Amino acid sequence: MTYALLVNPRAGGAAAGAAEAARAVLVGAGQAVEVVRCDDRATTAAAVGRACERGDVVVAVGGDGTVSSVAGLVAGRGGVLGLVPAGRGNDFARMLGVPPDPGGAARVLLGGRVERVDLVACTVPGQPRQVAVGSVYAGVDARAVELVERMRWLPTVLQYPVAAVRALASYTPVDVEVVVDGIGHCFGAATVVAANSAYYGAGMRIAPDASVTDGLLDVVVVASSSRRALITAMPTIYGGRHVLRDDVVVLRGRVVEIHGSPRVPMGADGEPLPDLPARQAPPGRIEALPGALQVLVP
Repeated sequence: MTYALLVNPRAGGAAAGAAEAARAVLVGAGQAVEVVRCDDRATTAAAVGRACERGDVVVAVGGDGTVSSVAGLVAGRGGVLGLVPAGRGNDFARMLGVPPDPGGAARVLLGGRVERVDLVACTVPGQPRQVAVGSVYAGVDARAVELVERMRWLPTVLQYPVAAVRALASYTPVDVEVVVDGIGHCFGAATVVAANSAYYGAGMRIAPDASVTDGLLDVVVVASSSRRALITAMPTIYGGRHVLRDDVVVLRGRVVEIHGSPRVPMGADGEPLPDLPARQAPPGRIEALPGALQVLVP
């Protein structure tokens, strides 16, 4: 088997070192390996195209943003994706059970099985469609992701928790209209998360019952509350206990349409998206793509 390791040098972890460690394990097992540095979308698309034409396993070396940037391209070409976690969050790898260390991840590449999993597509009017593997979110968590980009001086393990607290300490509640499979709901909210995977934010179990193989999105709405109450409740997200709170609503469906005001930032898998459309504009559309991606899992 041949592997193409696509390395994102901007990932929040140590992508180059992880790629070299994984390459050593693969080469030691007698496999052919190409390591490709992917600095932008054009380079990534070209590398995926070449790898899929050869029948290589395309390996995303980086965090969730890297995986998302590669996954849609691999799915579109009918290829197989592998993961070597090397970012700040690595939540999709966590969901799939891929080990966090490069050696363990490489052993999954060698001996894992191919499973079909769902992806998420997000379309904001006037913008290209974005594909994500984990979740699309709007509200205070998107603000936290904006803050993470300014915290590279902190140890990686602290960046998301510190950014989350800072975002909650200054958040403004938003009004959102969420339509799930044609049924509308209005909320005053701190955040709305359309989740394919259970995890986001470096291990927060935001949608504890989410599955990457059910063809559905778990839509988690955290209602607006006091800043103190939200900060106090934040630790419960790691165990998924927040969904038992009265101010948290979980919906489930295939297609989600959403408006919001005032300005509501959006993000997906640790990467920024355009702001959520206001109510007078066409809605943002988030949908599950059932079984769209073939990926190697333990």
